[in-house]
Amino acid sequence: MATATLMGSLFGMSATATAATDSVATDIPLQTEAAPAAAPDADALAKKLANPIAAMISMPFQNNFDWGGGPDGDGFQYKLNFQPVIPMTINEDWNLITRIIIPFVSQSDVVGNTSQSGLSDTTVSMWFSPSSPTASGWTWGVGPALLIPTGTNDFLTADQWAAGPTAIVLRQTDKFTYGALVNQLWSFSGGKGYADVNQIFIQPFFVYLPGGGWTVALNTETTYNFTSSEWTVPVNLMVNKMIKIGKLPAQWQAGVRYYAEAPDNAPDWGLRCSLTFLLPRS
Repeated sequence: MATATLMGSLFGMSATATAATDSVATDIPLQTEAAPAAAPDADALAKKLANPIAAMISMPFQNNFDWGGGPDGDGFQYKLNFQPVIPMTINEDWNLITRIIIPFVSQSDVVGNTSQSGLSDTTVSMWFSPSSPTASGWTWGVGPALLIPTGTNDFLTADQWAAGPTAIVLRQTDKFTYGALVNQLWSFSGGKGYADVNQIFIQPFFVYLPGGGWTVALNTETTYNFTSSEWTVPVNLMVNKMIKIGKLPAQWQAGVRYYAEAPDNAPDWGLRCSLTFLLPRS
């Protein structure tokens, strides 16, 4: 039960760092209906979205499709991560960036020859971050992370409350964004019969901005489970494009994922597509 449950929660571990990616911003400029977004505006928004702790409100809906998991290697899992990013201005020098990742999972032949659907566990990350980058262009944030056992199925939850630190550091230039996000979670309460949570999440990322609202992103969403001594290392290559839906700026994303290292019953490869809405700050 504990191993199967843990694997159910590991598929798509972007939920722990989730990831989701954005320099510090204020209000999002909205174009008039008659005038499409100019390239500089689209590029500016794309650059902010390349920074996970930009001070802008975003509402990503991230769809993940994974194949090759389960004991027979023919399992399939679909995971929808709803992961809103909500910034709050503390004062003129500091922001608090909160990201909540709420996963819905539907899978078959991942746990034996059975199927499960429902919510998985929710991750909340909070970063205290300076409102301006350093003189050399670096941005950073630190704070707490919390795992909440919201899973509605025994095989989609770790059934543990867990907490620990999270940190991010990144640098942005005209054409590139690169950095890393890390968190460590330890369980402090939970259901009997489930393994303790003791895992680290490491997400190095590299984003290229060629212009025209396009970005190309490469990252890994690496998890090391200290309880089972297992690595899960999905590598994601994604293409993103700024668009408008009505008057609302948005970004679509499409990409592929390869599991460079994973436990025996983890998937082999996957696809990701997402749509992120950008909302103006009041």
